[in-house]
Amino acid sequence: MNEAIGLIETRGYVGLVEASDAMVKAANVELVKLIPIGGGLITTVIKGDIGSVKAAVEAGKEASKRIGNLVASHVIARPSADLLKTFL
Repeated sequence: MNEAIGLIETRGYVGLVEASDAMVKAANVELVKLIPIGGGLITTVIKGDIGSVKAAVEAGKEASKRIGNLVASHVIARPSADLLKTFL
């Protein structure tokens, strides 16, 4: 499997929308899920091939930084099938 998942967490919904938009425009990735964490934090999960997910997360980070609400980002290459089931 050459698949990866990427996550971006922001403080507030507007920054997440900005980051998500930048990610899907930057690379061939699919938005999988938005996860409200609580306390104003929200995470978006994307999937695609490893290179596309890395490029998309970088674009999302930059977009979110412009607004000033990036909390965290991470890419998981070749995630466990059980992990993918959790988000699909």
